[in-house]
Amino acid sequence: METLKKINLINDHQIAIVGGGPGGLALARLLQLKGANVKVYERDLNQKARVQGAIVDLHYHSGLKVLEAAGLTDAFKARYMQGADSFRLVDEHANILLDDYLQSGTYTFGDEHFRPEIDRGALRDILIDSLLPGTVIWDSQLLNLSFSNGRWELQFKNGTLASSDLVIGCDGYRSCVRQYLTDVSPLYSGASIIQGEIDNPETACPGLYRMINQGSLMAAGPGKMLVVQPRGDGGLTFYAASMYPENWKHVNGIDFHVHEEVCTYLTQFYHDWHASFHSMFSACSNFTYRPLNYHPLKLRWQTKPNITILGDAAHLMPPNGEGVNLAMLDALDLSECLTNETYQNIEAALKAYEDIMFERASPICEETVQGIGDFASPNKEAIQKLIQIFGNDENV
Repeated sequence: METLKKINLINDHQIAIVGGGPGGLALARLLQLKGANVKVYERDLNQKARVQGAIVDLHYHSGLKVLEAAGLTDAFKARYMQGADSFRLVDEHANILLDDYLQSGTYTFGDEHFRPEIDRGALRDILIDSLLPGTVIWDSQLLNLSFSNGRWELQFKNGTLASSDLVIGCDGYRSCVRQYLTDVSPLYSGASIIQGEIDNPETACPGLYRMINQGSLMAAGPGKMLVVQPRGDGGLTFYAASMYPENWKHVNGIDFHVHEEVCTYLTQFYHDWHASFHSMFSACSNFTYRPLNYHPLKLRWQTKPNITILGDAAHLMPPNGEGVNLAMLDALDLSECLTNETYQNIEAALKAYEDIMFERASPICEETVQGIGDFASPNKEAIQKLIQIFGNDENV
């Protein structure tokens, strides 16, 4: 990998990136291109330890822009899922309300309306393969940070230690690094999702498999929503969303480790929905309950000279199609600030980055939280709004 000459801010600094998701890996790639000494500490046992989830779409002004800056556009083009950007909106009886709002195949790379989809695992592999050998340190779940003599010491669950001059937390919504910047507590949006994974949808739930038409599906009915997305391995991930009390998981009596209990609940909750959705619940191999939380909209902290965070660790918000893109854009901005000779020191660079990051993320989070009811518990007006929004590709 060709690198540029080191500049003063990161010259001879050891940088520890905690978390090997798209944001952390993109940051590592961008910093290595500028000559930085970077290690990525990831809690997974290895690169193939788990399925990374459903597909993710990258956007022209964020995710795709970052890949271009990282020199990885060609690698992305070789791995993205052509045609997976198609979309279908149906009602609870499987009547089609909107079909293929992106007009899959109409747009291509270089067009700001093109949002190509890629399996999360494939995106992760592209980023990992672009790094210098040994950059990612696996089986490294951070337990504790301590600061002494101008350096951070990182303590991991596996008993190992590491030290670094600068720590960057890219460790998601349950970030361990965040507590060293702020004691903020996430707020509950009022909505939750039950996530399910289906490994062989073509045979396990053929009706639903045909309905999604190789793309993404959103099914909207009074008071509840289903979103279904393909995985790169041929499986499906679905999200059953609605408004629930904050303590619902603790009072509903459902054991989410027992497939039959969750399946029975979903079938009853969606009792008047099309039978294809019931078959989807039955075909699910794993369920996870996820309350949709967010950080206070005015969250700020006093910049420190040797630690910061990005992505969900910094600006948690309910799912809105922007999460991975925002994390990658944070990585680009942070890398540019850290390698910008106009800043006198790392603290000044981190403050500049944090100002950019908060200014961008806050309005997106606010809009998402304000619209959570329309998404998770839509009425007729909200469904019509979805049709108008998704039916006008100029607005996406």
